[in-house]
Amino acid sequence: MNAVDAARERVRAARTAVRRVALLPLLVRGAVFLVVLAGLLLAYPVELFQARSLLALTVVAVLPAVAPRRVWPTFAALVTVAGWVFASAGYDRPIALWRLLAVATLLYLGHTLCALVAVLPYDGVTDPNVVLRWLTRAGAVLLASAVIGVLLTQAGQLGPDDGFQTATVVGLLVAVGLSGLLGWLLRRR
Repeated sequence: MNAVDAARERVRAARTAVRRVALLPLLVRGAVFLVVLAGLLLAYPVELFQARSLLALTVVAVLPAVAPRRVWPTFAALVTVAGWVFASAGYDRPIALWRLLAVATLLYLGHTLCALVAVLPYDGVTDPNVVLRWLTRAGAVLLASAVIGVLLTQAGQLGPDDGFQTATVVGLLVAVGLSGLLGWLLRRR
């Protein structure tokens, strides 16, 4: 087979793959793009939004939607966190609880939707209840995280100077407790 025939075969295979794409996995990939882009836009300071930077952020948001099994979801999360740190440190944007919870929520949603897309066959018929159950579990995790985060923030404001240390110790205890719980749940299987 020569190079021209090989190229024609690849084009034919790509056309066949595009024709076979199912709607639900395509919608979940679209949700990955929107969630990651929203997280990026919320994390970065508005002063940086120009045509080139918006194009770069859009490309960063497209990559995990196109290739969720590769390094791109991690890359997009790191770019989002870098934007948050840059906005907080470089532009002296005050850390607002609503923005912190929103960015954390969008990071987790982007991560979990990438995990879902990675296991969904692009050309298979998928029951919508699979996606609904996945999103319900993600919503429960997000709600619990937000409640614990708000409680720890309030605990951090207790006392004159010891509040920050109290929140740190409580946060570490919660992290250790959750790690132990996850380990116990894995051993039960």
